Amino acid sequence: MSRRHELLAPGLWSPISSFCIILAAALSICPLVARTDTPVTVGGSFTLTAPDGTTVTDETYRGKWLLVFFGYTSCPDICPTTLSSIAAAIEELGPDAAKLQPLFITVDPERDTPEVMGNFTAAFDPRIVGLTGSPQQIAAVSEAYGAYGVARQGEAGGDDYLMDHGTHIYIMNPQGQFVEGLDSDTPSSSIAATLGELVR
Repeated sequence: MSRRHELLAPGLWSPISSFCIILAAALSICPLVARTDTPVTVGGSFTLTAPDGTTVTDETYRGKWLLVFFGYTSCPDICPTTLSSIAAAIEELGPDAAKLQPLFITVDPERDTPEVMGNFTAAFDPRIVGLTGSPQQIAAVSEAYGAYGVARQGEAGGDDYLMDHGTHIYIMNPQGQFVEGLDSDTPSSSIAATLGELVR
C-alpha cells in the first residue's frame, strides 16, 4: 500500500485528524465571511460652499432627500445632459419635488467658483444647488461618495483641460444614508419614477 493510501486508510483516519481539517477549513472561510459582512458606506459629512458664498454641510440638507451628482461646468456632454434629465425629473415630480434637494458638486474647484456654479445650475433649474469648495474639501467629499475627478490636460495647456469623472447619481434619504445609485444616462422619466416611489 502506498504512503498516500496509508494516510487515507479508514483505520488511520483519527478524530483528531478530522478536527484539524475542519478547523483549518473554518479558519480559511472566516476572513471571507468578515469581508462580505462589512457594509459599504456611501456619503458622509462634508463642508462646501453654496453659490451665494455661504458655507453648507450635510446637516444643512438633513430632512430632505438628496440627489447628488459630481461633475464640472466645463464638461462638454455628460454633465449638461445629466442635469437636464434631473431638471426634467424634478419638474415631473410636481409638489413632491419639495421633498428633494438636487446637488451638483464640482470636481473642478480651480475653475468652478461659487458664482460660476450658481450661473451654471440656474440654467437648468434654480432648485439644483451647485456646490464647490477648496481642493481639500472637494477631495474629502469625493472620497466619501466614492466619486473621482482627474484632470486630462489639453494640447494648449493652462486652463485647457477636461476632467475624467464618475457618472453616478446618488440618492440619499432624509437621514443622509445612501439608498440607491443611478447611471447618468438614466432617462428623466425613470429618475422621476424612482424618486416618486421613495419620497411619497
